[in-house]
Amino acid sequence: QCYEMFFDSILEINKADISEFVGYGELDDETHQPEFQTFRDFLEGTFDNEQEGYWYHWQELFETSMMKREFFEKFYNKMMEYSTYCDGQRYLVNNNTFFINMVCAEDKVGFLDWTRTAITDFLLDFAIMDENKPYLKVAEKLYAYAKKKGIEIPNYKERFACMKYYKALCCLMWHASIDDYESCKWIIKSIEEFEGRLEALGE
Repeated sequence: QCYEMFFDSILEINKADISEFVGYGELDDETHQPEFQTFRDFLEGTFDNEQEGYWYHWQELFETSMMKREFFEKFYNKMMEYSTYCDGQRYLVNNNTFFINMVCAEDKVGFLDWTRTAITDFLLDFAIMDENKPYLKVAEKLYAYAKKKGIEIPNYKERFACMKYYKALCCLMWHASIDDYESCKWIIKSIEEFEGRLEALGE
């Protein structure tokens, strides 16, 4: 019943002045600047098989988990196809808007975890909510909310799809890496159904 309050609060984050930041992606712990120069670099870098740390050679998961290469590459390619619509869309995002990280108090929403703060398309924060609870239809509710409030979001479907697939594939990688079979099934289903949901919005 209070979804508009969540939307209002997230959009307040997205209005922040980001003139001191250059590029896209999560803020580096040392430089406090985004990690990547371009939006495409941000997407490609996130899924780089040679990146250092936990995700070094993550593509081995295609052989050892239920995450299959054909499925991953299908939606990775869709994400990259839609990425041109997100290029140039630079906003401060919380990048951790799972419901467990948000607290309601009267008519406001507080955000508890800022460890993944980033600069990218503001629809990422909404895509995370949608991925967390797809049955709440956040993408559809935001579409209607924007029309009601007179908020113009150019190329809404393409941008939301790009951010949805980005976050969903990140989540799929994580749950595959810890052998969380049930969560992987849930994420795969959410990904497969999403394009039909957007098409149902009409023009």
